[in-house]
Amino acid sequence: MGIFLLLFIVMPIVEMAILIKVGTIIGALNTIGLVLLTAVIGAALLKQQGLATLLRANQRLNSGELPAREVAEGLILAVGGALLLTPGFVTDTVGFLCLLPGTRHWLAGQALKKMVVSGQAQSFQFTMRSGHFQQGPGSRRGDDIIEGEFEDETDRSRGRIEKD
Repeated sequence: MGIFLLLFIVMPIVEMAILIKVGTIIGALNTIGLVLLTAVIGAALLKQQGLATLLRANQRLNSGELPAREVAEGLILAVGGALLLTPGFVTDTVGFLCLLPGTRHWLAGQALKKMVVSGQAQSFQFTMRSGHFQQGPGSRRGDDIIEGEFEDETDRSRGRIEKD
C-alpha cells in the first residue's frame, strides 16, 4: 500500500511542484519544450538500447544459454521508457537512469539475485542463482553428449557369405 501511495499520489504532486517552479524560472513554453525534448531523446535512446539488448538475447539463445539478464534488462528498459513518456523531471531522471547501460546492468543484477530463472532446452533444465547456471534434473553434470549417426553392422555381417 505504501509504494502505491507514493507512486500515485505523492509523485504527481512532486512533479507538478517541480514543473511549476521550473516554469516560473524559464517560462511555461520552455518548460513544455524541455519535457517534450526529454521524451524525444528518451525514445531514441530506448530504441537504441532495446535493439542492442534484443541482439544480445538472440545471441545467447543461439548459443544455448538462457537470456535471463537480457530479459531483466528488457523489463527495466520498458519501465524506463514509460517513465520518460510521463511528463515530469523526476520521472525523466529515473527513466534515463533505467536506460543508461551501467545502471541498467546493475539493476538487472540486483533483480536476478532475488529471482530464480529456469527454463528447459531439450532434456536439460537450468536454474540461475547469483549469475551462475546450475543444471537441474534431466541431466548430469559432466556428461559428454556426442551427436551423430550410427549403423549396426552386426546384422549385415550375419547375412553376408564370406569367401576364403
